[in-house]
Amino acid sequence: MKPLPEIKVYPKRPALDDRPLEKRVGLIILATDHTTEPDFRRMVASERIGVYVARIPYANPTTPENLRKMQPALTAGAALILPDEKLDAVCYSCTSASVVIGDAEIEAAIQAAKPGVSVVTPPMAGVRGLRALVASRISILTPYTVETSKPMAAYFAAQGFDIASFSCLGFEDDREMARIAPETLVDLAREATHASADALFVSCTALRGALAVTGMEQAIGRPVVTSNQATAWNCLRLCGDETAHPEFGRLMTLPLPRD
Repeated sequence: MKPLPEIKVYPKRPALDDRPLEKRVGLIILATDHTTEPDFRRMVASERIGVYVARIPYANPTTPENLRKMQPALTAGAALILPDEKLDAVCYSCTSASVVIGDAEIEAAIQAAKPGVSVVTPPMAGVRGLRALVASRISILTPYTVETSKPMAAYFAAQGFDIASFSCLGFEDDREMARIAPETLVDLAREATHASADALFVSCTALRGALAVTGMEQAIGRPVVTSNQATAWNCLRLCGDETAHPEFGRLMTLPLPRD
């Protein structure tokens, strides 16, 4: 073997940028999640915005009891995303768990690890999206059971929305929810939307709803808000990105309303 060359250290360190990317979005997702990462890579990540992911334990079936069990893991999950570095937003990507646990409780748990960070949940983003679209009477479609759907109905009613209709598919496993084809969601949206509704909210971060949103909007002739589309839009606007992306629905062309 030939002798190894001498390893030299440059006498002067290169100058460092403040950040590798200008903006940072943290994602806390379920261990079983198939959909959020591809959706955020498609809708949020860019040369300017980085998306950084932590997974937390979750076990099916999707019941209020199992969803609530994720709450203790939220702080540790947030702490694992670029430790000791600031993020511009953190999204907890579970719609049904956010409703069961509560937006305020999720925000407190995440901010315990990332003080002052803007926290986004799918139902919170969904409410903001529906308000940006000036929708007051809505239809809701979920893949869940009736038991898991009831807290969702209560959440949107408490936010002041008139629920014209509510449909659920009866699934208990989020991995199966992720296998529903986007084309099927278009057909389901047509069936689930009440004639008097201003918009349709399609719940669940496991669903590939972002890929179907323009097809759903064409099918029902009114705006559609989906969980991952809404959180992506909310995170983009928190990062100062106001670019319109009509390929992901009408919501993606609008500014974030002031609370």
